[in-house]
Amino acid sequence: MPLQQRRRGIRVVGASVALVGLLAGCSGAGGSSSSGGEETLNVLMVNNPQMVELQKLTADNFTKETGIKVNFSVLPENDVRDKITQDFANQAGQYDIATISNFEVPFFAKNGWLHSLDEYTEKDKTFDQADILKPLQESLTAEDGKLYGQPFYGESSFLMYRKDVFEAKNLTMPAKPTWKEVADLAAKVDGAQKGMRGICLRGLPGWGEVIAPLTTVVNTMGGTWFTKDWEAQLTSPEFTKATKFYVDLVRNHGEAGAPQAGYAECLNNMTQGHSAMWYDATAGAGSLEAKGSPVKGKIGYVPAPVDKTDSSGWLYTWAWGMQKASKKTESAWKFMSWASGKEYEKLVGEKIGWSNVPAGKRASTYTNPDYLKEAGAFAEVTKDAIANANPTDPGTQPRPTVGIQFVDIPEFTDLGTKVSQEISAAIAGKKSVEDALKVSQALAEKVGKKQQ
Repeated sequence: MPLQQRRRGIRVVGASVALVGLLAGCSGAGGSSSSGGEETLNVLMVNNPQMVELQKLTADNFTKETGIKVNFSVLPENDVRDKITQDFANQAGQYDIATISNFEVPFFAKNGWLHSLDEYTEKDKTFDQADILKPLQESLTAEDGKLYGQPFYGESSFLMYRKDVFEAKNLTMPAKPTWKEVADLAAKVDGAQKGMRGICLRGLPGWGEVIAPLTTVVNTMGGTWFTKDWEAQLTSPEFTKATKFYVDLVRNHGEAGAPQAGYAECLNNMTQGHSAMWYDATAGAGSLEAKGSPVKGKIGYVPAPVDKTDSSGWLYTWAWGMQKASKKTESAWKFMSWASGKEYEKLVGEKIGWSNVPAGKRASTYTNPDYLKEAGAFAEVTKDAIANANPTDPGTQPRPTVGIQFVDIPEFTDLGTKVSQEISAAIAGKKSVEDALKVSQALAEKVGKKQQ
């Protein structure tokens, strides 16, 4: 069954977006208009390394080829999510395009905030929609069967480790590690080099920050946020065990300043030799193997650690979404097609380096000899992780909706963020895991009752 058909029953407008949902009355305005002579696009996007590279390449390539100028607004992940939700809900058309994810697509599409893309992919044969990896296509298709996003890159999660450090300590990383094995290894490599900690794990508040890796640990250790009947489970033995494991691991062997460390901080720690291991997004590997990286060629890559499940990697994509109210849809599609196209991957490969290519979205990327020559260390592991991700059944018990590292309901942005603040406080030693989860359970119960 297609992924979008398994989203039935999702409440479209919840507590976290109730206000902005009321503002979306003009959501159809200007949706089908063309560029109308306007040759400037406004793009709102997250500040991940691949997006920063895109920003640098746009003027000399896309604008030069098309005459279409692009104004970028670039913000950190937590900030950009809030701004995108606000702008797209208002449907004022301030931004023509924004980076959205497979989390937002179901309810953004249902609320009429996005322009469907099927008409463009059907006409634009050079884009080759069939080349987009199936898990990503499904995750960006809404319940109505229409496509609402084009992936800039796709990712799962895996474990990255310093091969040279492990060799020096006579340690072997298992081909498919368990979390217990990872914890044991973290203790052994902690302090292996001056200023080096055993592992880096996100501790920064945010439903897309600490909650993402933590929830994969919860899943594989037998826990879940909600039962299939929306009963909150944050104080269950399984959820508690997984959270205590995560918090203890990062407190005992994790990075300095963990409560303020997210994806960007862990990437920097791994690049600068401050961490021997890092569990996070597969997209991070491109930066680690980039030209000039101090750790290029020193990193090994293995699947996401497990406990009770066969796999535990998440499924995520930063994708381009077109605001329904945009009056520059034809120009917007030209940019989306370029930024998610094969030629852009080739451009990055030739100008910046093939390991920097925003991968994880096209089957052809993984048969490209130029890409495989530079990204061979992590290419196959990434592709397998995406293929093995199971958003409909990521744990050991039935779920009420899809999602691996999140619960795919609008209310999760607010719930996940509030719970993340509790977890970060526990990582900081300001409260116990039990107290943090007690508060979190009460928050989750309110959300669960609204879903029932």
